[in-house]
Amino acid sequence: MGSIKNEETKKEYEAYVKQVTPKNSLPIAMVKAFAVGGFICMLGEGILKECERMGLDKEMSGAWCSLILVAASALLTGLNVYQRLVAFSGAGALVPITGFANSVAAPAIEYQKEGQIFGIGSKIFTIAGPVILYGVFTSWVLGLIYWVGKYFQMW
Repeated sequence: MGSIKNEETKKEYEAYVKQVTPKNSLPIAMVKAFAVGGFICMLGEGILKECERMGLDKEMSGAWCSLILVAASALLTGLNVYQRLVAFSGAGALVPITGFANSVAAPAIEYQKEGQIFGIGSKIFTIAGPVILYGVFTSWVLGLIYWVGKYFQMW
């Protein structure tokens, strides 16, 4: 008797999950991601070209482009606009540098009510921390491999 009840409960739960799970069309999601990601990249190219037009070299233009995109993303995250953009486009808004800035700013904003130290300070790198940690570690390992290869004249 107990297993029949469990089976019925399981079937009811599966029906409920199917009912409340959003139905996404992969082609439509891909088009949205491509359009929003492409628009962000187009903005970046526009910033690069404007900086170069103003006389900055390519390296300085790239630095200003990154700075402006990160600042805009953090501002839009604070205004709760960027989360709506992510909900609409998915990876299109998460993959560019603006998505990284959003992942740093969002936890800080969410926990600001808990104070500077225990709120913002302890939560700001919740999502971005592992990316930074493993990015730095991986670059260190690759640098070591490169140095060893150069030292032993392997390349």
